[in-house]
Amino acid sequence: MPGKQIHLAAFFPGIGNTTVWSHPEARSQIDFDSFLRFAQTAERGRFDFFFLAEGLRLREHKGEVYELDVVGRPESLTVLSALAAVTSRLGLAATVNSTFNEPYEVARRLAALDHLSEGRAAWNVVTSFDEFTGENFRRGGFLAESDRYTRAAEFLRTARELWDSWAADDVLADQAAGRFVRAGAGGFAHRGAHFDIAGRFNTPRPPQGHPVVIQAGESPEGREFAASDADVIFSRHGRLTEAREFYRDVKGRLAAYGRSPEDLKILPAVTYVIGDTTEEAHERAAEIRRAQVGPETAIAYLEAVWGRDLSSHDPDGPLPDVDPDPDSLLLKGHALFRTDRAATARQWRELAEERGLSLRELVTEVTGRQTFIGTPREVADAMDEFVQSDGSDGFVIAPHLIPGGLDDLVDRVVPLLQEKGVYRTDYTGTTLRDHLGLTAARKEAPAS
Repeated sequence: MPGKQIHLAAFFPGIGNTTVWSHPEARSQIDFDSFLRFAQTAERGRFDFFFLAEGLRLREHKGEVYELDVVGRPESLTVLSALAAVTSRLGLAATVNSTFNEPYEVARRLAALDHLSEGRAAWNVVTSFDEFTGENFRRGGFLAESDRYTRAAEFLRTARELWDSWAADDVLADQAAGRFVRAGAGGFAHRGAHFDIAGRFNTPRPPQGHPVVIQAGESPEGREFAASDADVIFSRHGRLTEAREFYRDVKGRLAAYGRSPEDLKILPAVTYVIGDTTEEAHERAAEIRRAQVGPETAIAYLEAVWGRDLSSHDPDGPLPDVDPDPDSLLLKGHALFRTDRAATARQWRELAEERGLSLRELVTEVTGRQTFIGTPREVADAMDEFVQSDGSDGFVIAPHLIPGGLDDLVDRVVPLLQEKGVYRTDYTGTTLRDHLGLTAARKEAPAS
Protein backbone atom coordinates (compact mmCIF):
# COMPACT_ATOMS: atom_id res chain seq x y z
CA MET A 1 0.00 0.00 0.00
CA PRO A 2 1.26 3.53 -0.78
CA GLY A 3 2.55 5.44 2.22
CA LYS A 4 1.97 9.02 3.31
CA GLN A 5 1.54 11.47 0.48
CA ILE A 6 4.47 13.83 0.05
CA HIS A 7 3.83 17.58 -0.10
CA LEU A 8 6.20 19.77 -2.11
CA ALA A 9 6.62 23.54 -2.11
CA ALA A 10 9.00 25.68 -4.16
CA PHE A 11 11.09 28.41 -2.53
CA PHE A 12 12.31 31.19 -4.82
CA PRO A 13 15.61 32.00 -3.07
CA GLY A 14 17.22 35.36 -2.74
CA ILE A 15 18.67 35.75 0.74
CA GLY A 16 21.88 34.12 1.92
CA ASN A 17 24.28 31.99 -0.07
CA THR A 18 21.86 29.44 -1.57
CA THR A 19 21.96 30.69 -5.13
CA VAL A 20 24.91 30.55 -7.51
CA TRP A 21 24.65 33.81 -9.43
CA SER A 22 27.81 33.11 -11.44
CA HIS A 23 26.37 29.98 -13.07
CA PRO A 24 26.06 30.34 -16.88
CA GLU A 25 22.37 29.39 -16.69
CA ALA A 26 21.52 31.83 -13.88
CA ARG A 27 19.09 34.60 -14.78
CA SER A 28 17.60 37.65 -13.05
CA GLN A 29 16.06 37.24 -9.63
CA ILE A 30 14.06 40.42 -10.13
CA ASP A 31 12.52 40.21 -13.62
CA PHE A 32 9.01 38.80 -13.75
CA ASP A 33 10.02 36.22 -16.37
CA SER A 34 12.09 34.45 -13.72
CA PHE A 35 9.17 34.30 -11.28
CA LEU A 36 6.91 33.11 -14.09
CA ARG A 37 9.15 30.27 -15.27
CA PHE A 38 9.86 29.11 -11.72
CA ALA A 39 6.18 29.11 -10.74
CA GLN A 40 5.03 27.37 -13.91
CA THR A 41 7.64 24.65 -13.43
CA ALA A 42 6.39 24.13 -9.87
CA GLU A 43 2.82 23.88 -11.13
CA ARG A 44 3.88 21.44 -13.84
CA GLY A 45 5.35 19.34 -11.04
CA ARG A 46 2.02 19.53 -9.14
CA PHE A 47 3.66 21.35 -6.20
CA ASP A 48 1.40 22.54 -3.40
CA PHE A 49 2.67 26.12 -3.40
CA PHE A 50 5.26 28.69 -4.50
CA PHE A 51 6.86 30.67 -1.67
CA LEU A 52 8.47 34.12 -1.55
CA ALA A 53 10.39 35.29 1.51
CA GLU A 54 10.80 38.97 2.23
CA GLY A 55 12.76 41.31 4.47
CA LEU A 56 11.83 44.85 5.44
CA ARG A 57 15.31 46.35 5.31
CA LEU A 58 18.41 45.76 3.25
CA ARG A 59 20.89 44.10 5.55
CA GLU A 60 24.23 45.82 6.01
CA HIS A 61 27.75 44.46 6.32
CA LYS A 62 30.27 46.94 7.72
CA GLY A 63 27.92 49.78 6.85
CA GLU A 64 27.35 48.76 3.24
CA VAL A 65 24.59 46.74 1.56
CA TYR A 66 25.15 43.06 2.29
CA GLU A 67 26.17 41.64 -1.09
CA LEU A 68 24.63 38.20 -0.51
CA ASP A 69 21.11 39.67 -0.50
CA VAL A 70 19.03 40.36 -3.58
CA VAL A 71 18.54 44.10 -3.99
CA GLY A 72 15.50 45.53 -5.73
CA ARG A 73 13.14 42.56 -5.57
CA PRO A 74 9.48 43.58 -6.00
CA GLU A 75 7.16 43.31 -2.99
CA SER A 76 5.98 39.71 -2.55
CA LEU A 77 2.19 40.03 -2.58
CA THR A 78 2.42 42.14 -5.73
CA VAL A 79 4.45 39.44 -7.47
CA LEU A 80 2.04 36.72 -6.33
CA SER A 81 -0.96 38.69 -7.57
CA ALA A 82 0.64 38.78 -11.01
CA LEU A 83 1.38 35.04 -10.83
CA ALA A 84 -2.26 34.34 -9.94
CA ALA A 85 -3.15 35.33 -13.51
CA VAL A 86 -0.70 32.91 -15.15
CA THR A 87 -1.15 29.85 -12.91
CA SER A 88 -4.33 27.94 -12.15
CA ARG A 89 -3.69 25.54 -9.25
CA LEU A 90 -0.38 26.43 -7.60
CA GLY A 91 -0.65 27.90 -4.10
CA LEU A 92 0.87 31.37 -3.64
CA ALA A 93 2.60 32.05 -0.31
CA ALA A 94 4.22 35.27 0.90
CA THR A 95 6.06 36.33 4.01
CA VAL A 96 4.30 39.28 5.65
CA ASN A 97 5.70 40.75 8.86
CA SER A 98 3.45 41.04 11.92
CA THR A 99 5.70 43.46 13.82
CA PHE A 100 5.70 46.39 11.40
CA ASN A 101 2.32 46.01 9.70
CA GLU A 102 -1.30 46.40 10.77
CA PRO A 103 -3.98 43.65 10.73
CA TYR A 104 -6.56 45.50 8.64
CA GLU A 105 -4.24 46.17 5.71
CA VAL A 106 -2.61 42.71 5.75
CA ALA A 107 -5.98 40.95 6.01
CA ARG A 108 -7.32 43.02 3.10
CA ARG A 109 -4.35 42.29 0.83
CA LEU A 110 -4.36 38.56 1.58
CA ALA A 111 -8.12 38.35 1.07
CA ALA A 112 -7.67 40.09 -2.28
CA LEU A 113 -4.99 37.57 -3.32
CA ASP A 114 -7.22 34.69 -2.25
CA HIS A 115 -10.05 36.08 -4.40
CA LEU A 116 -7.81 36.77 -7.41
CA SER A 117 -6.34 33.26 -7.25
CA GLU A 118 -9.67 31.55 -6.43
CA GLY A 119 -8.46 30.20 -3.11
CA ARG A 120 -4.69 29.76 -3.39
CA ALA A 121 -3.28 32.36 -0.96
CA ALA A 122 -1.01 31.65 2.02
CA TRP A 123 0.62 33.87 4.63
CA ASN A 124 3.96 33.14 6.27
CA VAL A 125 3.60 34.99 9.59
CA VAL A 126 6.95 36.33 10.79
CA THR A 127 8.17 38.75 13.45
CA SER A 128 11.06 41.23 13.49
CA PHE A 129 13.64 41.05 16.24
CA ASP A 130 15.78 44.14 15.78
CA GLU A 131 15.87 47.90 16.18
CA PHE A 132 17.81 48.09 12.90
CA THR A 133 14.71 47.06 10.90
CA GLY A 134 12.53 49.30 13.05
CA GLU A 135 14.44 52.38 11.86
CA ASN A 136 12.58 52.05 8.53
CA PHE A 137 9.25 52.68 10.25
CA ARG A 138 7.69 55.73 11.81
CA ARG A 139 7.34 54.34 15.31
CA GLY A 140 10.88 52.95 15.23
CA GLY A 141 12.28 50.70 17.90
CA PHE A 142 11.41 47.06 18.16
CA LEU A 143 9.47 44.66 20.33
CA ALA A 144 11.03 42.84 23.23
CA GLU A 145 11.42 39.15 22.44
CA SER A 146 8.75 38.25 24.99
CA ASP A 147 6.23 40.44 23.13
CA ARG A 148 6.95 39.33 19.56
CA TYR A 149 4.77 36.23 19.59
CA THR A 150 2.00 37.75 21.71
CA ARG A 151 1.65 40.50 19.11
CA ALA A 152 1.89 37.98 16.26
CA ALA A 153 -0.78 35.77 17.83
CA GLU A 154 -3.14 38.71 18.33
CA PHE A 155 -2.33 40.01 14.85
CA LEU A 156 -3.34 36.67 13.34
CA ARG A 157 -6.45 36.42 15.51
CA THR A 158 -7.49 39.94 14.47
CA ALA A 159 -6.96 39.16 10.78
CA ARG A 160 -9.15 36.08 11.13
CA GLU A 161 -11.85 38.14 12.80
CA LEU A 162 -11.76 40.51 9.83
CA TRP A 163 -12.07 37.65 7.33
CA ASP A 164 -14.92 36.22 9.43
CA SER A 165 -16.77 39.57 9.47
CA TRP A 166 -18.25 38.49 6.16
CA ALA A 167 -20.34 35.36 5.84
CA ALA A 168 -20.02 33.28 2.68
CA ASP A 169 -23.48 34.41 1.51
CA ASP A 170 -23.24 38.11 2.41
CA VAL A 171 -22.76 39.15 -1.23
CA LEU A 172 -26.36 39.02 -2.50
CA ALA A 173 -25.99 40.71 -5.91
CA ASP A 174 -29.80 40.72 -6.07
CA GLN A 175 -30.53 42.81 -9.15
CA ALA A 176 -34.31 42.58 -8.79
CA ALA A 177 -34.29 43.84 -5.20
CA GLY A 178 -31.45 46.25 -5.79
CA ARG A 179 -29.39 44.86 -2.91
CA PHE A 180 -25.74 43.97 -3.36
CA VAL A 181 -24.70 42.99 0.18
CA ARG A 182 -26.49 41.81 3.30
CA ALA A 183 -26.96 44.36 6.06
CA GLY A 184 -24.23 44.18 8.67
CA ALA A 185 -21.65 42.56 6.38
CA GLY A 186 -18.08 43.37 7.33
CA GLY A 187 -18.80 44.81 10.75
CA PHE A 188 -16.05 44.13 13.32
CA ALA A 189 -14.69 45.29 16.66
CA HIS A 190 -11.47 44.04 18.21
CA ARG A 191 -10.23 45.09 21.63
CA GLY A 192 -6.89 43.65 22.69
CA ALA A 193 -3.49 44.38 24.20
CA HIS A 194 -1.90 45.26 20.84
CA PHE A 195 -4.86 46.29 18.66
CA ASP A 196 -8.00 48.29 19.36
CA ILE A 197 -9.91 48.64 16.10
CA ALA A 198 -13.54 48.72 15.00
CA GLY A 199 -15.26 49.41 11.72
CA ARG A 200 -16.33 47.58 8.59
CA PHE A 201 -14.00 45.30 6.62
CA ASN A 202 -14.24 46.12 2.93
CA THR A 203 -13.35 42.74 1.34
CA PRO A 204 -15.81 39.81 1.24
CA ARG A 205 -14.89 36.50 2.85
CA PRO A 206 -11.94 34.82 1.05
CA PRO A 207 -12.68 31.63 -0.92
CA GLN A 208 -10.69 29.55 1.59
CA GLY A 209 -12.38 31.23 4.53
CA HIS A 210 -8.90 32.03 5.83
CA PRO A 211 -5.78 31.95 3.65
CA VAL A 212 -3.41 29.16 4.71
CA VAL A 213 -1.20 30.25 7.64
CA ILE A 214 2.49 29.32 7.66
CA GLN A 215 4.93 29.77 10.52
CA ALA A 216 8.67 29.15 10.86
CA GLY A 217 9.55 29.46 14.54
CA GLU A 218 12.15 27.16 16.10
CA SER A 219 11.98 28.50 19.66
CA PRO A 220 9.59 26.98 22.20
CA GLU A 221 7.36 30.03 21.74
CA GLY A 222 7.46 29.62 17.96
CA ARG A 223 6.61 25.92 18.16
CA GLU A 224 3.71 26.65 20.48
CA PHE A 225 2.45 29.39 18.16
CA ALA A 226 2.56 26.96 15.24
CA ALA A 227 0.77 24.24 17.19
CA SER A 228 -2.03 26.59 18.18
CA ASP A 229 -2.51 28.59 14.99
CA ALA A 230 -0.55 27.47 11.90
CA ASP A 231 -1.52 25.20 9.02
CA VAL A 232 2.10 24.70 7.89
CA ILE A 233 5.39 25.08 9.73
CA PHE A 234 8.70 25.51 7.95
CA SER A 235 11.55 23.60 9.55
CA ARG A 236 15.31 23.98 9.13
CA HIS A 237 15.91 20.34 10.05
CA GLY A 238 17.12 18.63 6.90
CA ARG A 239 18.87 15.78 8.73
CA LEU A 240 16.57 12.90 9.50
CA THR A 241 17.40 12.34 13.19
CA GLU A 242 16.88 16.02 14.10
CA ALA A 243 13.83 16.21 11.83
CA ARG A 244 12.12 13.29 13.58
CA GLU A 245 12.67 14.89 16.97
CA PHE A 246 11.23 18.22 15.77
CA TYR A 247 8.30 16.40 14.12
CA ARG A 248 7.43 14.51 17.30
CA ASP A 249 7.71 17.62 19.45
CA VAL A 250 5.53 19.90 17.33
CA LYS A 251 2.92 17.27 16.45
CA GLY A 252 2.75 16.38 20.15
CA ARG A 253 1.70 19.93 21.02
CA LEU A 254 -1.41 19.90 18.79
CA ALA A 255 -3.74 17.94 21.08
CA ALA A 256 -3.64 20.70 23.70
CA TYR A 257 -5.39 22.92 21.15
CA GLY A 258 -7.95 20.36 20.05
CA ARG A 259 -6.09 19.66 16.84
CA SER A 260 -5.02 16.41 15.18
CA PRO A 261 -1.61 15.66 13.58
CA GLU A 262 -3.13 16.09 10.11
CA ASP A 263 -4.04 19.71 10.89
CA LEU A 264 -0.42 20.90 10.68
CA LYS A 265 2.00 20.06 7.86
CA ILE A 266 5.72 20.15 8.70
CA LEU A 267 7.94 21.01 5.72
CA PRO A 268 11.73 21.39 6.13
CA ALA A 269 13.68 23.50 3.64
CA VAL A 270 15.91 21.20 1.60
CA THR A 271 18.25 21.25 -1.38
CA TYR A 272 19.09 18.59 -3.92
CA VAL A 273 21.65 17.65 -6.56
CA ILE A 274 21.16 14.79 -9.00
CA GLY A 275 23.43 13.12 -11.51
CA ASP A 276 23.37 10.16 -13.85
CA THR A 277 25.56 8.32 -11.33
CA THR A 278 26.08 8.66 -7.60
CA GLU A 279 29.65 9.81 -8.16
CA GLU A 280 28.62 12.47 -10.65
CA ALA A 281 25.99 13.81 -8.24
CA HIS A 282 28.51 14.14 -5.40
CA GLU A 283 31.03 15.84 -7.69
CA ARG A 284 28.35 18.33 -8.76
CA ALA A 285 27.35 18.91 -5.12
CA ALA A 286 30.94 19.70 -4.14
CA GLU A 287 31.28 22.08 -7.07
CA ILE A 288 28.06 23.89 -6.09
CA ARG A 289 29.19 24.26 -2.48
CA ARG A 290 32.50 25.76 -3.60
CA ALA A 291 30.57 28.29 -5.68
CA GLN A 292 28.14 29.06 -2.86
CA VAL A 293 30.89 29.67 -0.30
CA GLY A 294 33.48 31.73 -2.12
CA PRO A 295 36.29 33.57 -0.34
CA GLU A 296 34.28 36.76 0.25
CA THR A 297 31.31 34.79 1.57
CA ALA A 298 33.50 32.87 4.00
CA ILE A 299 35.09 36.05 5.35
CA ALA A 300 31.70 37.78 5.68
CA TYR A 301 30.28 34.88 7.69
CA LEU A 302 33.25 34.87 10.05
CA GLU A 303 33.11 38.65 10.48
CA ALA A 304 29.43 38.33 11.41
CA VAL A 305 30.37 36.08 14.34
CA TRP A 306 33.72 37.63 15.32
CA GLY A 307 32.49 41.23 15.08
CA ARG A 308 35.85 42.19 13.61
CA ASP A 309 37.16 43.27 10.20
CA LEU A 310 38.88 40.16 8.84
CA SER A 311 39.21 41.31 5.22
CA SER A 312 42.99 40.84 5.31
CA HIS A 313 42.68 37.29 6.61
CA ASP A 314 43.35 34.35 4.29
CA PRO A 315 40.02 32.53 3.68
CA ASP A 316 41.95 29.34 2.97
CA GLY A 317 44.02 29.69 6.12
CA PRO A 318 43.16 28.88 9.75
CA LEU A 319 40.63 30.73 11.86
CA PRO A 320 41.97 33.98 13.34
CA ASP A 321 43.65 33.64 16.72
CA VAL A 322 42.03 36.85 17.97
CA ASP A 323 38.93 36.50 20.15
CA PRO A 324 35.51 37.75 18.98
CA ASP A 325 34.40 41.23 19.98
CA PRO A 326 31.04 40.67 21.74
CA ASP A 327 30.10 44.36 21.56
CA SER A 328 30.63 44.80 17.82
CA LEU A 329 28.03 43.90 15.19
CA LEU A 330 29.31 44.11 11.62
CA LEU A 331 26.34 42.35 9.99
CA LYS A 332 23.07 44.09 10.79
CA GLY A 333 19.58 42.74 10.08
CA HIS A 334 20.64 39.07 9.98
CA ALA A 335 18.89 36.86 12.52
CA LEU A 336 21.39 34.03 12.16
CA PHE A 337 24.15 35.63 14.23
CA ARG A 338 22.21 37.88 16.58
CA THR A 339 22.64 35.82 19.76
CA ASP A 340 25.27 33.60 21.40
CA ARG A 341 28.04 34.70 19.05
CA ALA A 342 30.72 33.83 21.63
CA ALA A 343 29.31 30.31 21.95
CA THR A 344 29.14 30.01 18.15
CA ALA A 345 32.78 31.04 17.87
CA ARG A 346 33.84 28.43 20.44
CA GLN A 347 31.94 25.70 18.62
CA TRP A 348 33.47 26.72 15.29
CA ARG A 349 36.99 26.70 16.76
CA GLU A 350 36.47 23.22 18.20
CA LEU A 351 35.14 21.89 14.89
CA ALA A 352 37.97 23.47 12.90
CA GLU A 353 40.63 22.06 15.25
CA GLU A 354 39.04 18.63 15.40
CA ARG A 355 38.82 18.25 11.63
CA GLY A 356 41.68 20.45 10.48
CA LEU A 357 39.42 22.83 8.55
CA SER A 358 40.43 26.10 6.98
CA LEU A 359 38.26 29.17 7.46
CA ARG A 360 36.47 28.62 4.15
CA GLU A 361 36.10 24.87 4.74
CA LEU A 362 34.60 25.57 8.15
CA VAL A 363 32.02 28.00 6.76
CA THR A 364 31.18 25.49 4.03
CA GLU A 365 30.63 22.86 6.70
CA VAL A 366 28.54 24.92 9.15
CA THR A 367 26.30 26.47 6.49
CA GLY A 368 25.13 23.03 5.46
CA ARG A 369 25.24 20.87 2.40
CA GLN A 370 22.77 19.61 -0.15
CA THR A 371 20.14 17.50 1.60
CA PHE A 372 19.52 14.96 -1.15
CA ILE A 373 22.40 13.93 -3.43
CA GLY A 374 22.36 11.05 -5.89
CA THR A 375 20.72 9.61 -8.96
CA PRO A 376 17.04 10.43 -9.51
CA ARG A 377 16.10 7.05 -8.00
CA GLU A 378 18.33 7.60 -4.95
CA VAL A 379 16.90 11.06 -4.35
CA ALA A 380 13.30 9.83 -4.73
CA ASP A 381 13.95 6.95 -2.31
CA ALA A 382 15.60 9.23 0.24
CA MET A 383 12.77 11.76 0.11
CA ASP A 384 10.22 9.00 0.51
CA GLU A 385 12.06 7.45 3.47
CA PHE A 386 12.30 10.88 5.14
CA VAL A 387 8.52 11.36 4.99
CA GLN A 388 7.47 7.77 5.73
CA SER A 389 9.66 7.71 8.86
CA ASP A 390 7.99 10.87 10.17
CA GLY A 391 10.80 13.29 9.52
CA SER A 392 8.32 15.59 7.77
CA ASP A 393 5.15 15.76 5.71
CA GLY A 394 7.08 16.93 2.66
CA PHE A 395 9.65 19.54 1.68
CA VAL A 396 10.22 23.13 0.67
CA ILE A 397 12.67 22.84 -2.23
CA ALA A 398 15.31 25.61 -2.28
CA PRO A 399 17.33 25.23 -5.51
CA HIS A 400 20.73 26.77 -6.14
CA LEU A 401 19.80 28.06 -9.59
CA ILE A 402 17.18 30.58 -10.73
CA PRO A 403 14.93 30.14 -12.62
CA GLY A 404 15.74 26.62 -13.82
CA GLY A 405 16.61 25.04 -10.49
CA LEU A 406 13.44 22.96 -10.24
CA ASP A 407 13.70 21.37 -13.67
CA ASP A 408 15.69 18.28 -12.72
CA LEU A 409 13.47 17.53 -9.74
CA VAL A 410 10.24 17.96 -11.68
CA ASP A 411 11.41 16.04 -14.75
CA ARG A 412 13.44 13.24 -13.17
CA VAL A 413 12.41 12.77 -9.51
CA VAL A 414 8.71 13.62 -9.37
CA PRO A 415 7.78 10.84 -11.87
CA LEU A 416 9.50 8.31 -9.59
CA LEU A 417 7.57 9.55 -6.55
CA GLN A 418 4.38 9.25 -8.58
CA GLU A 419 5.40 5.73 -9.57
CA LYS A 420 5.75 4.89 -5.86
CA GLY A 421 2.21 6.15 -5.25
CA VAL A 422 3.35 8.76 -2.71
CA TYR A 423 2.85 11.88 -4.84
CA ARG A 424 -0.12 13.15 -6.80
CA THR A 425 -0.28 12.68 -10.54
CA ASP A 426 -2.65 15.62 -10.82
CA TYR A 427 -4.34 18.18 -8.61
CA THR A 428 -7.57 16.84 -7.15
CA GLY A 429 -8.82 20.17 -5.81
CA THR A 430 -8.68 23.84 -6.66
CA THR A 431 -7.57 25.53 -3.43
CA LEU A 432 -4.34 25.38 -1.46
CA ARG A 433 -6.26 23.88 1.45
CA ASP A 434 -7.34 21.10 -0.91
CA HIS A 435 -3.72 20.44 -1.91
CA LEU A 436 -2.57 20.28 1.70
CA GLY A 437 -5.47 18.12 2.84
CA LEU A 438 -6.56 20.73 5.38
CA THR A 439 -10.07 21.11 6.70
CA ALA A 440 -12.04 24.26 6.01
CA ALA A 441 -11.00 27.29 8.02
CA ARG A 442 -12.81 27.52 11.32
CA LYS A 443 -14.61 30.73 12.17
CA GLU A 444 -12.69 32.74 14.75
CA ALA A 445 -14.48 33.68 17.97
CA PRO A 446 -14.31 37.46 18.50
CA ALA A 447 -11.93 38.64 21.21
CA SER A 448 -13.59 39.53 24.47
